[in-house]
Amino acid sequence: MTDAPSPAPSGDLPELPDDWASALVVVAHPDDIEYGLAAAVSRWTSEGKTVRYLLVTHGEAGIDGVEPAEAAPLRAQEERDGAAEVGVDSVEFLDHHDGVVEYGLALRRDLARVIRARRPDVLLGMTHRERFAGGGTNQSDHRAVGQALVDARADAGNRWIFPELVAEGLEPWSSGFVALASSPEPTHVIDVSGQLDAAVASLEAHTRYLDGLGESAPDPRELLSGILGGGGALAGVEHAVAFEVF
Repeated sequence: MTDAPSPAPSGDLPELPDDWASALVVVAHPDDIEYGLAAAVSRWTSEGKTVRYLLVTHGEAGIDGVEPAEAAPLRAQEERDGAAEVGVDSVEFLDHHDGVVEYGLALRRDLARVIRARRPDVLLGMTHRERFAGGGTNQSDHRAVGQALVDARADAGNRWIFPELVAEGLEPWSSGFVALASSPEPTHVIDVSGQLDAAVASLEAHTRYLDGLGESAPDPRELLSGILGGGGALAGVEHAVAFEVF
């Protein structure tokens, strides 16, 4: 299993290590993965790696005018559809509440439980920083889940933290590293040139969510070309995803 990589000593960002076979992607909402990270997922699944998704909420508060009870299954299915576009067929959901996810022991325990059960080589998610790479303010659920994922990596590997998980039959498991996308402090990149079409299709699968945004809805191809092009500028390639690695 790969160890956590060290950041580059110079201004050049190194390639994210690929000496692993399985990953668990953990984010707050349906559609979070599709804003760039799905392009990296598409590359990895095309190379034969196993990638699974874990969503902390069902995104039930994400569509104005659609009641949460209706939005939750709708958005969950859109996430499954988007995942299929990039070669992912394992999509799981927790039952934390969209918009009010709390960082704390309950969330850390839930993440550690799934990490021990799925035993991924590496963990992937979205930044826990207050701002995204482009300078926009990060949403509170994203921050809570990103920080909890960093901490749950250690929790999952220590049998004395959440000993009730051992009682459930879940032995400790240590993933190699956590890599968070969209960070304003990236340390590594992955070249995803050639994966734009798959990434766009993955985002376009969130039809009702995007429709609910009305006139503010982004054009998926234009948006992802900008996001992945920005990563590409850091890597010296056409398109790339940048990560902060822990």
